[in-house]
Amino acid sequence: MSMPGGSEWILIILVVLIFFGGKKIPELMRGLGRGIREFNDAKNNVRSEIESGMKDKDASTTK
Repeated sequence: MSMPGGSEWILIILVVLIFFGGKKIPELMRGLGRGIREFNDAKNNVRSEIESGMKDKDASTTK
């Protein structure tokens, strides 16, 4: 599956404008941004927990 071309993007934008209207789009984008930010925060928390667990395991095996 490939990325949409120029005319397809225009059609997608027009459909979004028709369904949501001009006033709802900023709210929709704000919500999308919050969701992405929360996902990245959770991803970073999991990564740091895994790294700290690995460090703890290495420290306990070297003692």
